[in-house]
Amino acid sequence: MHTTPVSLLERVRRPGEQEAWSRFVEMYTPLLFYWARRIGLQESDAADLVQDVFTTLVAKLQEFVYDRTGSFRNWLRTILHNKWRDNQRRAAIRTVQDSQLGERPAPDALGDLWEKEYCELLVARALDLMRQEFQPTTWQACWEMVVSGRSGNDVAKSLGLTVDAVYAAKSRVLRRLRKELEGLLD
Repeated sequence: MHTTPVSLLERVRRPGEQEAWSRFVEMYTPLLFYWARRIGLQESDAADLVQDVFTTLVAKLQEFVYDRTGSFRNWLRTILHNKWRDNQRRAAIRTVQDSQLGERPAPDALGDLWEKEYCELLVARALDLMRQEFQPTTWQACWEMVVSGRSGNDVAKSLGLTVDAVYAAKSRVLRRLRKELEGLLD
């Protein structure tokens, strides 16, 4: 479990923060890949685009200053779109006709879907990465209350815990989730 109170975005800006970069890549690769596939790219092209985005992020995140009034996901999506557009322009120069470019859905037309999917995928990925940091009973207690909507009493009985232990488990997991996603969901 990470004990540093510094957000992931701040940590990846620091030179030599391999653990933060690894966590960032683990967290965002599935989301970027999903967005690339939503644009209409084949799997191999989507993988190439995601790699291009991470290459760009290595340089851009060094200069990135998180603005609480802005949106990290919009900035990240803009980088992906710009890389996609750059690739489309290069492909058009090589031989793709301009008319074929209009056949794919415009990324901006996806609008609110991007927002919802961003949040859902990022939270799911964070939960997946965090799960190993907790005892199975702690994780199950939180999951049963939050996701399954069961009462603390029911969860306590089924897991052989006290009601206080169930609420403490829920609190610890959710606090860790908020810390993991700090600055990434606004």
